[in-house]
Amino acid sequence: MSKGKVVVGMSGGVDSSVAAYLLKEQGYDVIGVTMQVWQEEGGTAGKNSAVEDAGRVAGVLDIPYHVVDFRDVFQEKVVDNFIGEYLAGNTPNPCIRCNRYVKWEALLSYAMENGAEFIATGHYANIRKLENGRYAVSKASTTEKDQTYALYQLTQSQLAHTLMPLGGYRKEEIRQIAERIGLPVADKPDSQEICFIPDNDYGAFLGRHAKLPTAGNFVDKKGNYLGTHAGIHKYTIGQRKGLNIAFGQPMYVCEIRPDTNEVVLGTNEDTFTDQVVCNRINYMAVENLGGCQGMTAKIRYGSKEYACHAEYIGEDVLSCHFPEKVRAATPGQAIVFYRGNDVLGGGTVIRN
Repeated sequence: MSKGKVVVGMSGGVDSSVAAYLLKEQGYDVIGVTMQVWQEEGGTAGKNSAVEDAGRVAGVLDIPYHVVDFRDVFQEKVVDNFIGEYLAGNTPNPCIRCNRYVKWEALLSYAMENGAEFIATGHYANIRKLENGRYAVSKASTTEKDQTYALYQLTQSQLAHTLMPLGGYRKEEIRQIAERIGLPVADKPDSQEICFIPDNDYGAFLGRHAKLPTAGNFVDKKGNYLGTHAGIHKYTIGQRKGLNIAFGQPMYVCEIRPDTNEVVLGTNEDTFTDQVVCNRINYMAVENLGGCQGMTAKIRYGSKEYACHAEYIGEDVLSCHFPEKVRAATPGQAIVFYRGNDVLGGGTVIRN
């Protein structure tokens, strides 16, 4: 007897391909879907290679396969937001928004409209239903591939209809499975870049899609003039290289002030803080993050977890305090809260 119908988001990579295989082996009726999201020359999302690879995998697995056009929602929710955030002096994380609004919201809607009960992806994470009745994303068994940070915005409804079959596997095990069953993508390298900016040249991308900010002043923390910058969109908190100005000591970006078109420079020590303020809170394992005991936080995808205590200072605004200072907390980036292996929730950094 079937466990139900599941739509698997297939990118043409080895992870989503093996996810589809594992779910079929577990007894689900699997439908493969590649989401067409981007078509600008040079972008990788939705390129023929992904469609061709996913189609070949679907053929090997003997599952139905479709390509679905999600370009409009991707443009609105991911690309337009990315551009707007950079022009406002922030450093966004488009993959988090893509997960929330495209890989889950749009794909889940498509799945439900086509009679499926679940969606699934090749993320390295688990989903748990907790004693309090809420769902939470929980860390993968292999910490080096854990992707929970990028999933903190998922809603309770989305989690209730999501399967994540790779949470208990290591990457090398996934490749071994792919090779054993003859998948043509077993040795395909992982994608490292933002799918719509494969060359990582954010400035060039922004220049093609928006009117860029003008040059302005580098200043110190007291507002003293230090030089001229090339536009606030070219800088992020903690940056040292690429300032194109010489000082007697290493200088780092400490703050970006879009209202005055200034970039504040200081020492490396100036990039550390013991307080981070965030908003746009999404609650996952709990419904209230104020005063949570045993909480840790990550302020970027690759950072370690820091002990953290949070309190509300306004509606949908949290002030997060760290006994150990954190470096380069960056407006626009996510701060994600954990207790043990479970994601408690998260928000968007707005200031120190």
